[in-house]
Amino acid sequence: MSGDAWISETAPYLAPREPGQSDAWTDEAARRGRRGGQRLLQTGEADAPDAVRAALGLSAAELVVVRRRLILLDDRPVELTDSYYPVSIAGGTPLAEPRKVPGGAVTLLKELGYVGAEVVEDVSAALATAEEREHLGLPEGSAVLRLLRLTRTADGTPMEAALMTMPAGRHLTYRLGKQGA
Repeated sequence: MSGDAWISETAPYLAPREPGQSDAWTDEAARRGRRGGQRLLQTGEADAPDAVRAALGLSAAELVVVRRRLILLDDRPVELTDSYYPVSIAGGTPLAEPRKVPGGAVTLLKELGYVGAEVVEDVSAALATAEEREHLGLPEGSAVLRLLRLTRTADGTPMEAALMTMPAGRHLTYRLGKQGA
């Protein structure tokens, strides 16, 4: 979305969806007259990057369930999103399977007894890796924003760490409390 004045909010992405309701990204894009989508690139158990392992409080030996997706806007790639879950939460669930999860991960996690109550987001910038450039269609030397979002339950249990990588032209807005009627 480099060059676009696109402002995205976190809250809708953390709320479970009602039956038959589309995902938050599809809704957000549609409100702007655009078409949002995603392509699943990887699912299953894997080693986690160090930052994710630390965020989830996992030992070096513990694996995670990962869902890697390429986020699309009007069929063009705009973001890589890797969602990581402790195996103790997501192992053996549809989150570990290479298919769409009806209602999305947040809805399934609620059904499993995990509801996000606290979110911590850490934003950094870096040069894109070769893999990120390939997926996002960026030229060499491009910068990206990386947002690491940790979601915990009310009792402090880390339930998801999502690492989002996007072209540096993205704008991020944080809003707490009740949104417009």
